[in-house]
Amino acid sequence: MPTSTINPSPALSIGPLALDVPVILAPMAGITNTAFRRLCREYGAGLYVSEMITARALVERTPETMRLITHHPSETVRSIQLYGVDPYTIAESVRILVGEDRADHIDLNFGCPVPKVTRKGGGAALPWKATLFERIVSAAVTAAGDVPLTVKMRKGIDEDHLTYLDAGAAAEQAGVASIALHGRTASQHYSGQADWDAIARLKQHVTSVPVLGNGDIWSAEDALRMMAETGCDGVVVGRGCLGRPWLFGDLAAAFSGSDTRFRPGLSEVAAAFRRHAELLSEFFESEERGCRDVRKHVAWYFKGYPVGGGLRTQLATVESLDQLDELLAGLDHSQPYPGDGAEGPRGRAGHPKRTALPEGWLDSRELAEDERCGLTEGEGDTSGG
Repeated sequence: MPTSTINPSPALSIGPLALDVPVILAPMAGITNTAFRRLCREYGAGLYVSEMITARALVERTPETMRLITHHPSETVRSIQLYGVDPYTIAESVRILVGEDRADHIDLNFGCPVPKVTRKGGGAALPWKATLFERIVSAAVTAAGDVPLTVKMRKGIDEDHLTYLDAGAAAEQAGVASIALHGRTASQHYSGQADWDAIARLKQHVTSVPVLGNGDIWSAEDALRMMAETGCDGVVVGRGCLGRPWLFGDLAAAFSGSDTRFRPGLSEVAAAFRRHAELLSEFFESEERGCRDVRKHVAWYFKGYPVGGGLRTQLATVESLDQLDELLAGLDHSQPYPGDGAEGPRGRAGHPKRTALPEGWLDSRELAEDERCGLTEGEGDTSGG
């Protein structure tokens, strides 16, 4: 399995962190756990962020949350993304991570479009309440001290309620180390095309810290084009790496000026899938649970490859590594890389829909007293953005 040793340029600095390539793995719920981060790192370089951690659950030290914030020794830069709606709770969770030396980088999520979060005023809905956003970010930056604190957000709730320029300026003023923008609104979810022009506008608006672009990066060429078109300082890669951890090797090559790309045949894809299942089994400390978790990755890994429906179904119900080995042995390992069929969009795009919000949320950009009590209910264990 290839490991990139390229020292690419341009580099990206996020506070004191110097990255070899200007690439960040986007937090994805149930995906960017230690197992997947390790697998991606085996192919390339960059900053690999944890799946989203709920601040309240961290402060309460729930067993699952404490397990999720534990990094493998090979993860030399430990990056954790937090989600929350209360400045005090966010600050307390940051103090835990910093005080107990559990993170080298902390990101705040303001991009989640999931209805059960936004209808409580959280995620992508929160920056609409400008003062609350400023208080959360300022409290987190103060609590982080020397550990770089960054934010990830969307354009806004919808095209009539955009927040990214105001929020970007507020975050810059609060002292964040970088700002990442997904070029979609909450109402878009993942549908349509990402608005790279918005990333360019934010880059022009925010001048003292790096601005990172997110949305529709399916290949290394997309990343290069985004940076060229928007002037952004780095890219955040989400759904484009699903079933394609080698994308990070392609990105490292591209930013070094090389046109070498990883074009795996079916044998190499099967090996990566097997490695992912092995790492998940180690992460969950359960082979059964690891194999159960890898099932959702089947369609992504084998997209475009000649794997019959029956075998796909069996892979999606695998229960052990031995069973997985038997199934993978049944593949035609001589099949080459299939070309465009294996590339392009992956993951569910969904459809545009009205963002679920608390009643009267859009009436004012200030948070009313009667709106405060319902906010903490938005701190669900979900992610996105």
